Amino acid sequence: MEHSEAHPAPDGDPRERAADRAHDDPTRGTPASQDAARREALRAEFDRQLRQGVPPDGADSRVERMADIVRQTSTTDGWNGVLWSRLTPETADAAIAEQVRHFGAAGVEFEWKLYDYDEPADLGKRLLAAGFVPEPAEALMVTEVERMTGDVPLPEGVTLRPVRDAADVGLMADVHARAFGTDATRLHHRIAEQLADGTDTMVAVLAMAGDEPVCAARMECYPGTDFVGLWGGGTVAAWRGRGIYRALIAYRARVAAERGYRYLQVDASDDSRPILHRLGFAQLATTKPYVHGA
Repeated sequence: MEHSEAHPAPDGDPRERAADRAHDDPTRGTPASQDAARREALRAEFDRQLRQGVPPDGADSRVERMADIVRQTSTTDGWNGVLWSRLTPETADAAIAEQVRHFGAAGVEFEWKLYDYDEPADLGKRLLAAGFVPEPAEALMVTEVERMTGDVPLPEGVTLRPVRDAADVGLMADVHARAFGTDATRLHHRIAEQLADGTDTMVAVLAMAGDEPVCAARMECYPGTDFVGLWGGGTVAAWRGRGIYRALIAYRARVAAERGYRYLQVDASDDSRPILHRLGFAQLATTKPYVHGA
C-alpha cells in the first residue's frame, strides 16, 4: 500500500525485450470472451481478498470493514486510507465526508485508493470536490506466481541477497533514493520496523555489484489470501537495461511459490507497466490514489 513497483526507465535492451515477448500475456491466442471472463474473475478475487478482506499491514494498524467502506487506520508510519467502497450517487458524498472526519480526528494524511470500476462513475470528481489531491494513475497488474519463477541471468559480478539487518535496510533506502530521486526516510523506518518485529510477511532483496547496492525491491505477503504484492522495485541509472529488475521479480516469485501463493500483484507506473506486460502480467484495472490532509 506504500509505493508502487516502479522503474524509472525501461529495464532491458532490445535483445532482452525480444526474450520477454516469448513470455507475454498468457491470454494471447485465446478468444476475447475467454480473456475478458478470466480477467473479470481474477479482478473479483482481487477485490474480495485484497480490498475487502486484506489484513492490517502492520502491528499498529487496524482494518475496519463496514457495509460500504473498508479502511485502514495506523498510529505511526503505517498507511492510512480507504481500500474498498461500494457507494451510490445517493450515499457517496456522506461517505466521503465521514472518512475526512475520521482521519482528520486521527490527525493523519490518508489515501482513497480509487479503481476505475468503482461506483459511482463520478467518484473521482466527488473526491476532488471534497479537497482530495490526485496522484499519478497506476495499472493494477497480476500474473500467476509459477510463470515468474525461472532463473534470470545476472550481470557479471552482481549477486542477490535478502535484506536481514539495519545495515541492509540502509542500503535499500539508498537505492530507493538514487533510483527514484525521492526521500526514502519513511521507507527506511517502515522496513526497519518490520524487521524488528520479526514478521515474515515482508521479504526484501538487494542486488549488489560488489559492495555497491544497485537495485532493491520488496514483497508483501498477505496471509490467508492467494496474493503477494511487489513493491518499490528500482534500479540505479547506471545499471538499468541489464535484467536486474526482472531477476528481482523472479527471486520474489520463487519465495512466493515456496509459501504457497498463487498470484503476484503490482500497482505499476507508466514506466514499469510495459515491462511487466511483456513479462506476462495482465492489466486488470487502473487505480488512482486521492490524498487528503497532505
